[in-house]
Amino acid sequence: MHAIQEKLLKMIDEKNIGGLTLRQIGDLVRESFPQKIKHHLSQLERKGFISIDKKNKKINRISNKVKADGLFISVPIVGSANCGPATIYADQNIEGYLKISKRLISNKKGLFAIKTEGNSMNRANIVGKNIEPGDYIIVDSKDISPHDGDYVVSIIDDLANIKKYRLDRKNSRIALLSESTQEYAPIFIHKNDNFLINGKVIDVIKKL
Repeated sequence: MHAIQEKLLKMIDEKNIGGLTLRQIGDLVRESFPQKIKHHLSQLERKGFISIDKKNKKINRISNKVKADGLFISVPIVGSANCGPATIYADQNIEGYLKISKRLISNKKGLFAIKTEGNSMNRANIVGKNIEPGDYIIVDSKDISPHDGDYVVSIIDDLANIKKYRLDRKNSRIALLSESTQEYAPIFIHKNDNFLINGKVIDVIKKL
């Protein structure tokens, strides 16, 4: 934990600083830049150490672990998927968990995370974010009936890939499209192909 965050926590344990300005708080921890204080308070809130009540001008320490855990959801990481050609096996074994603030993503059943490989979706737009190698995508496994234009994780011959879903009604086929700074050919799916939708991509957690 950053030294400033440690000082802030110690001070919050001793008194309520919610009514102070960022500059006044900075003076107490010997930090002259108010924006740094704002940043570190936001980080402490995101991590679940404090709650900030702007309306009542209170900053409260969260000492109860159960309460702190209630601010987050744990999303299982089930493997990797390729943003380019479907070349990475869709391993369904849980490799770990992402702990995500409920302010960033809704708490619902059936969510899982996949670490991304490849760059064929680096121009995608999922809630304002693209997909780059090393990012984690959040997938709703309950949503397996995508609409035209949705981003999906699909399984083709037991291989996972992330693409934009397009329904080509004229030719009675599905097109899985890349959105990239490079040229990638579409993947066309026919009715006899070994293919399924594993879920809809609803968010991207960018790599640090």
